[in-house]
Amino acid sequence: MRSSRFARTLILAHVLAGMGLAGLPPAALAVDSETSEAPDLVGVRAKIKAKDFKAAITELETMIDQGVQQADVYNLMGFSLRKSGNLDRAYSFYRKALEFEPDHKGALEYLGELYVERGEIGKAREHERHLAALCPDGCEELSDLRLAIAEAAATPAKK
Repeated sequence: MRSSRFARTLILAHVLAGMGLAGLPPAALAVDSETSEAPDLVGVRAKIKAKDFKAAITELETMIDQGVQQADVYNLMGFSLRKSGNLDRAYSFYRKALEFEPDHKGALEYLGELYVERGEIGKAREHERHLAALCPDGCEELSDLRLAIAEAAATPAKK
């Protein structure tokens, strides 16, 4: 199974590089685990890449209404809602994604970033520690969350 997963990861990296997606900034390309149990999320990811969060939300709501119970769906819904400014609803979808998959790196990163946006740095650091345990050699999700925390720490608090 390990070599199969490695082969899928290698193929995915090759495909993404060929599509020009690998060079996108992290905020423009939502991260999810792309598990084999996931529904087809290509259209949703394209909408997110185009920053058409409203359309992504509509498509994801349809999936959820049809009974799809999968971490990537809930993570991408949380991401789209957060980027649309609906932090409270985004929070509930990230939490649900983590109920389905407690070690979902994308949901851990994005919920941590939501906490940063709310000024709850202590809670963001909890997610940073969880990601550090999952990625002892580092990973994109950990790096991105650390950057968000560092940027928040460097920005003077608003009065």
